[in-house]
Amino acid sequence: MIKKIVITGCCGRMGQRIAILASNDPGIEVIGATEAKGHNKIGSNLSNTTGIDALDVVIGDDLAQAAKGADAIIDFTGPSATLSNLSAARNVKVPIVIGTTGLTTEEMRIIESTSKSIPVLFSSNMSIGVNMLFKIAPEIAVLLGENYDIEIIEAHHNKKKDAPSGTAKTLAENIAQAKEKTLKDIACYGREGNVGARKRGEIGIHAVRAGDIVGDHTVVYAGENECIEITHRAHSRDIFAKGAIRAAKYLVDKSPGLYNMQNVIEGV
Repeated sequence: MIKKIVITGCCGRMGQRIAILASNDPGIEVIGATEAKGHNKIGSNLSNTTGIDALDVVIGDDLAQAAKGADAIIDFTGPSATLSNLSAARNVKVPIVIGTTGLTTEEMRIIESTSKSIPVLFSSNMSIGVNMLFKIAPEIAVLLGENYDIEIIEAHHNKKKDAPSGTAKTLAENIAQAKEKTLKDIACYGREGNVGARKRGEIGIHAVRAGDIVGDHTVVYAGENECIEITHRAHSRDIFAKGAIRAAKYLVDKSPGLYNMQNVIEGV
């Protein structure tokens, strides 16, 4: 059965790639597209923005209206827009996939609370490869033990607003949890000046912003006389868009709850 989706932030880089890839998926139909109120594309056709004739959808600014008859909403916007879209999704009882990063603890609490009413899938990264990294990075940390220092380095394009990336924070949180620690107690976000010797057990997290880098993440495990590095490098945004579309298909007909990409990968 064809799944009907609505894309928020449809004129952004991610929104456009999701729309274009969805138009090539025989199991998906894009029935709605929205942008922020006042956006210069409101009222125009999504096909004009994407160059894809099949995306014959008028861009609106009312998600509740656009989502009528939809099976799922895909949201890659910003924190404030995401909360507004989440509220609209709850009101029309349509599942929502959220790929927005830079969310605060309180904003995440709102997402968790809303997931009691509708199915919500949140992931700081929709890539299947990155989600494999989320799984194995903590396992390696535990196996290596306390004699290996852990540093996380992420790099993104110079337009990215939040730092460190949501992916880097998820990696650090997963590693800290696996080591039975609280991230806020052991995280070190960059270093400057005479900071002294590295504290045993801390996790260093560093952000690079340059050019048009799509997204690179490296976890470094450095011990005596050796260093292990695991890197995921995104070559295009398509990996995130494809993951989001897969997540939307997964979320259809699910019971209310908070889901993630591990659920999608494992089919549970």
